[in-house]
Parts: sequence; structure tokens; C-alpha cells
Amino acid sequence: MGNRLSKIYTRTGDDGTTGLGDGSRVAKDSARVAAYGTVDEANSAIGLVLAANLPTDIAGLLTTVQHQLFDLGGELCIPGHAAIFDADITALEAALDHHNAPLPPLKDFILPGGGEAAARCHLARTIVRRAERETVTLARHDAVRPQAIQYLNRLSDLLFVLSRVLARASGHGEVLWNHDRRKP
Repeated sequence: MGNRLSKIYTRTGDDGTTGLGDGSRVAKDSARVAAYGTVDEANSAIGLVLAANLPTDIAGLLTTVQHQLFDLGGELCIPGHAAIFDADITALEAALDHHNAPLPPLKDFILPGGGEAAARCHLARTIVRRAERETVTLARHDAVRPQAIQYLNRLSDLLFVLSRVLARASGHGEVLWNHDRRKP
């Protein structure tokens, strides 16, 4: 690991810029900072999921995801750096298939809810979707490896499936959207 922070405030960002991992400085509202900042926010939201009562296998999976999101944030913070790989995406797909297999097919949309852990997981899912959108925005004018976008896309799918699993495990069940509620 590089430099350790002994002093948390540096005052170098008081001018509205921040330092990237390669030492260059960019505006704090740049697309790159928005992308890795939202990845950080997603990581925090997954930490909130982990603070709930979870099955051991899901807790282990989400802890691994947190490490990978930290890697991804580093990749986005250091232009040209690679930290998320095809194997990471394949692992997410395997976890997705494993947790989705026992679930019944969807016939209706699901509302965020279904107990505390499931609701937290839905929140994390929506933040990951925003991170994906912001990474796509960044990729329109800066180099972004396709694995970064693919990882976020699969992760949001995984969090959706885990929300379903957690809603069922909690006994609350999934909250289905009642599209007929407005019919006379």
C-alpha cells in the first residue's frame, strides 16, 4: 500500500479539485469522481446490508463483493488501471445462478421491501445501478474497461436476486406490485 494518511484533512480539495490515484487533479464533480464515488456509496450500502441478520453464505459473498468494489473504485480512480477481471464477473454470474435457481419465476414486479435485510439489499441494488450509469457516462469520454461496467451490471442483478432470497428467508415474503389496484 502507498502512502498512509496520518492527517485526514489536507486542504488540497478546498479549491474544488481532488487527487486521482495517479497524482493528477480533477474537478470534484467530474464524471470520474462521480463514478468512483458512487461505487464507494454502493459499498457502504452493502455494508448496511451486512449489518442485518444474514445467512452465512450471503454474508460471505457480500463481503467478497465489498473487497471487489474497493478494487473497482481504485480502477476508476486510476486511469488505465485494471483491478476487475473477467473471472470476477464469472463468479458473480455463478452466484447469481446459484441463488436464483430455487426461486420461482417472476410473474409480477417486486417492490423494494420484504423485511429489513431485503429492503437494504434493494437500496444497495439501486445505488449499484446508479454507479453503473455514471460509469457508462464516464466511458463516453474517457477510457473505461468493459469489465467495470459488466461487473456493476451483474452485481445489481445479483443484489436483486439476493433481495428475493432474503425476503423469503425473513418470512416477510416478496412485496408484489399490485398493478390492478387502480382499476375501478
